[in-house]
Amino acid sequence: MAKAVVRDPSSMGRPISLTKVAAQTWNRMLKPFAPRSPYKIGDAVVADDPFKGRREGLVVFQQGTSVGVDTVHGVFFYDHRQIKQLD
Repeated sequence: MAKAVVRDPSSMGRPISLTKVAAQTWNRMLKPFAPRSPYKIGDAVVADDPFKGRREGLVVFQQGTSVGVDTVHGVFFYDHRQIKQLD
């Protein structure tokens, strides 16, 4: 007797190697110690850079130590060390 339902091969998953599992585990262990920005998306900040000038805005992007600040003139990307909380 034939089965009425055939399993989709894409739902079966892919085989994974031991080295890939070890690499994923190692990256998860190191992630908390990596440099990161203390600001969260939505924080009101003032950014001061000698080349881009002083700008006030909201944090809209954060990746590692890079922070995107949305201002009246557009989105500018700064290092988190050039940004301070808006009082």
